Amino acid sequence: MYDPIMRVLTVLEILQAREHVSGAELAQRLEVNPRTVQRYIARLQDLCIPVESTRGVGGAYRLKPGFRLPPMMFTDEEAFALTLGLRALRHLGLVAFAPAAEGAAAKLGRVLPNSVRESAKTVEEVVAVEPGPWVISTSAESLIGVCTAIRTRRRVAFHYESHVRISSHRELEPYGVVHMDGRWYMVGRCCLREAIRTFRLDRVSELEVMSQTFDRPAGFDAKAYLQGSMPFVQEGFSIEVWVDLPIEKLHFALHRVSVEEANGGAVLKCARENLEPFAAMLLSLGCSIVVHKPPELMEVFQRLSIRAAQAASTGM
Repeated sequence: MYDPIMRVLTVLEILQAREHVSGAELAQRLEVNPRTVQRYIARLQDLCIPVESTRGVGGAYRLKPGFRLPPMMFTDEEAFALTLGLRALRHLGLVAFAPAAEGAAAKLGRVLPNSVRESAKTVEEVVAVEPGPWVISTSAESLIGVCTAIRTRRRVAFHYESHVRISSHRELEPYGVVHMDGRWYMVGRCCLREAIRTFRLDRVSELEVMSQTFDRPAGFDAKAYLQGSMPFVQEGFSIEVWVDLPIEKLHFALHRVSVEEANGGAVLKCARENLEPFAAMLLSLGCSIVVHKPPELMEVFQRLSIRAAQAASTGM
């Protein structure tokens, strides 16, 4: 990442942008331990930067009220990181942000000195970032709206289309937004079901931030919740298969798949909208497969076997 001097300056940038920030958060963002953060703070104080601290539970660091430095110039690494981040928005399914990303990149280029500008140009010239085959485009307006609602603790109302194309009107107390496996999800308490539910943002339309407020559960981890429930989020087909391979030999990307040891092999459980790619992946394992459900998966294997036989005979 950065050398120690640059990390010290990064601490100062964070303190100037925030009213207060805890030592634990600084340690996490800088990828160092809390003791190292204390050394960085001490270094700033040695430079006559008025960093104040509070001890005990909820303790944090802050700059003395009224103290501000002029904007700092970006380092090569910072300019590279910013430019790469702007280019990667499409990889997150946020193509609607393309004009904003281009405008931000142009503004960034105008304020950078020549040496640093060259570093930023490197991203555009030699780094290609393309979305994967599973990335689903998502409405930027919906994402901004739900993030605003989470920050202000306000409900959202929206139209939702389920995996079986059934439309409904929902109201949600949103707790968090997560990007996982090429899709954006919002997690929160559904007022219709009176329980925590997960909604794919690409299936949301006409999202509106409402005036009703709510209390977000303390410490709720949307990412952990989604990871625990993700294999069984309804996607059209609920899949359960047994493969004749131990778990440690399953060398493929386990996107939204639950794996359990069973009968000398492994049971895979997940949900998918399209069965054919998953069936092809299973065949690539080169082992025996037993389909528990759905029966449609066996039909897919039959179609693939016919195509394979036709391809084999054509090549002879």
